[in-house]
Amino acid sequence: MYIIAIGWLYVALMMSVAEATNTTGTVLGAIITFLLYGAGPVALLMYILGTPARRKAIRAREAQEAEMLRASTTDGQAPGGPQEPVETGRPDAPQGPAGRRD
Repeated sequence: MYIIAIGWLYVALMMSVAEATNTTGTVLGAIITFLLYGAGPVALLMYILGTPARRKAIRAREAQEAEMLRASTTDGQAPGGPQEPVETGRPDAPQGPAGRRD
């Protein structure tokens, strides 16, 4: 997958060099050529092709969190462990871990 992206970026770079060195070409035209014909499409393609890997990583992370939650509940503790109120020293400050007053 990466070899195709590298090859396309090389082609777009050579198109940009040809644009910049042409007698009627400009450097701005070369930059626009590289961005619109090279970097933009390759970035979009890599994002689309990377979607299955991102989904797999999210599922693995969720499974790991579920396993940790399951392990903590079998130890006799509440999910997330014991929570104590937060003392700020101000009487008008929100109390508790969720930032609410009870």
